[in-house]
Amino acid sequence: MANSLVSIQILPKTKDGEDVIPYVDHAISIIDASGLNYEVHPLETTIEGNLSEILPLIEKINDAMVNKGARNVISQIKVLYQPDGASMDALTEKYR
Repeated sequence: MANSLVSIQILPKTKDGEDVIPYVDHAISIIDASGLNYEVHPLETTIEGNLSEILPLIEKINDAMVNKGARNVISQIKVLYQPDGASMDALTEKYR
């Protein structure tokens, strides 16, 4: 069972002020390839899994943004760590 929910919003500083959407799309493709459960929302993406899996994934995303050409990247993250289990469904089921 997953013990964490982590929401991430990336803000890459592009070389010449180019559109950041291709960077965001690339970041989401990295999350998708991880095999972890996730949901894309308008301002952030929430990942469900174990914190020990998610934190290295965030590092991988940041590295990928720089490798893609960003000068730097700010990653705003929110973490719910709940050792007895955490899920997006459990937190949002009453709204669905």
